[in-house]
Amino acid sequence: MRIRFVLALAVVAAGCGKKAPEAVPTPTNEPTNTTPTTGTPNTGTRPTTPPDNRAEMERADLLRILQEPIYFEYDQDALRSDAQATLERKAAILLANAGLRIRIAGHADERGSDEYNLVLGTRRATTAKRFFEAKGIDASRIEVVSFGEERPADPSSSEAAWAKNRRDEFEILSGADRLVKPQ
Repeated sequence: MRIRFVLALAVVAAGCGKKAPEAVPTPTNEPTNTTPTTGTPNTGTRPTTPPDNRAEMERADLLRILQEPIYFEYDQDALRSDAQATLERKAAILLANAGLRIRIAGHADERGSDEYNLVLGTRRATTAKRFFEAKGIDASRIEVVSFGEERPADPSSSEAAWAKNRRDEFEILSGADRLVKPQ
């Protein structure tokens, strides 16, 4: 009996200290959720994108479309069908955003003289500008410049590199901070 008393006293003494007692949860009849929570209920569906994030994603997509280059065949300034489709998407954005101004930079591969490639780059950029004008976009919103062969996308000397270098690039000059999605 004395041993039990000493053990009980030891347990009580071990429990004494300056710590506040921990709260004991009161039982309820509600089921408990044993899965960790992340602030949103686990409904088995993907969480929806918050409105601000969705708007930023839409804006990023519009910027990507506006800055996507178009490509040309060797020694040509005629628009390929894929280039026309890309320009259609750009035109819709430009029409929906009257304050948007862009610069089209024409490029050429390294074949041909510097002078010829500057002229070819200008022809390519002008072709894209005329496409936009035909869609009703004011010419004053579009600048044209040529870099000829001076700024290659791929500095290699191969057909694959040359195909990447025969292009128009698009730069947003103003109005990108207020982009709206076309209807």
